[in-house]
Amino acid sequence: MSDQVNGQPDDRATPDGELAGAAPWQSPGPQNPPINPYDTARPSRPAEFNPWEQPDRRPHEADPARPGDYFGSHGANQGPALPPGAIPPPPSGQQNQGWGWDSTYPPHGQGSGGFPGGGAFGAGPYGAGPYGAAPQYQAPPKPGVIPLRPLGLGEILDGAFQACRRNPLATFGIAVLLQAVVALVTVLLIGNVLSSFEVFEARNPTPDSIIGAFASLGVFASVAGVVSAVALLVLQGILVIPIARAVINQRTSFGQAWRLARPRFLSLLGFGLLSFVAGLVGLVLLVGISTLAILGLDEYSVVVILPLVIGAVVLMVWVTVKLVVAPAALMLEGTGPWTSVKRSWLLTRGNWWRTFGIVLLTSIIVSIIASVISTPLTFAVSLIFGFSSTSSTAPDALASLPILVATQAITALFTAIGYAFQAGVTSLLYVDLRIRREGFDVVLMREHEQAASGRTDVLPGGTASFGHRPDDVG
Repeated sequence: MSDQVNGQPDDRATPDGELAGAAPWQSPGPQNPPINPYDTARPSRPAEFNPWEQPDRRPHEADPARPGDYFGSHGANQGPALPPGAIPPPPSGQQNQGWGWDSTYPPHGQGSGGFPGGGAFGAGPYGAGPYGAAPQYQAPPKPGVIPLRPLGLGEILDGAFQACRRNPLATFGIAVLLQAVVALVTVLLIGNVLSSFEVFEARNPTPDSIIGAFASLGVFASVAGVVSAVALLVLQGILVIPIARAVINQRTSFGQAWRLARPRFLSLLGFGLLSFVAGLVGLVLLVGISTLAILGLDEYSVVVILPLVIGAVVLMVWVTVKLVVAPAALMLEGTGPWTSVKRSWLLTRGNWWRTFGIVLLTSIIVSIIASVISTPLTFAVSLIFGFSSTSSTAPDALASLPILVATQAITALFTAIGYAFQAGVTSLLYVDLRIRREGFDVVLMREHEQAASGRTDVLPGGTASFGHRPDDVG
């Protein structure tokens, strides 16, 4: 039986009286009678199966997207059903803002859309999103000749050269002056030494003349050694000042270096005396033990003496490296001789091999450069004065005196330059050790700012309230 709609039969009605297109939430009425829940469906004949027929689409499958459509056959800008609480996409024709859907694809080669604020992948800077830019690497500050961080070998060598180049009078000038004093003392003593050699050339020298000649040689060696050691110690202490001030970008004049170093001269000489006494005690012990071994063991004494000598040399090198930055600590921290020894001992703890390698390499470099330059000059001077002395009637000792003076002057010049460079390396090694152990870079940065504000006599480390204070060492 079929229903009548406007006088016409309605074929949409089902046998149960329900409209085929009626929704379950429509209210019952003449056109939509209620359904009896206890009424069971009548069995129907199963549909015939055709293996060549295309299977029906599943409900979740949609038609392929067409240009202008939004995901399938849902109509323009309609889209699929959204879950409860979801934010609907923006209407068609409006530009996407922030988070949202994008109905268009970017042109080929521009990449896909990225996160907000970041643009396409690879099109914008990394970290430009809503959380701010990623932290960038910043090089440590370098107010002077070195960067304020733990230093490498190349930075120490380059910093020493740059510091000497920026302060030539306060480094090379002082070094040449002190070496000139040593050379002058050496030349004045050479005449006495040459007269001693004339005693040995005599046919029948008396015992008194031989003893006097040996005594003069001993006095010459002692005086020359003491003068050279004191000059080297003073030079090493004074050169710490212009090198350290170059770290905070402060230039140092010749007179300023002497003025800043003058209050520390007595402490510096005290450190030199302490080192001399320690070395003398070690030498006396070595000679005494060797003498006892020779007297007691006779032919087997070499077995005892040789290990003793090797051990003494190793011990001397070890102690020398441990105390290599003591003059720098004494000059910059205002400490006494013994306190500077303890400071150097503390700073080189755990860095002995590195310190030894840098000092040894610097000594080798300086020796090679000085030899390469001074040897040809010395040979040329010897040839010049040698030809001029062949026509002279003066004694051999006086004839060779100009050669000795010229040779000594050339040697003193290049030795002074080498000492200045070595003192620069030692000073920067002290700064590096303090940066590694005590955060000395913070102090240097603060003192650089103080020096830039008008203070011209700043000594790095002298105003340190961060890191080491001299009274902390007991």
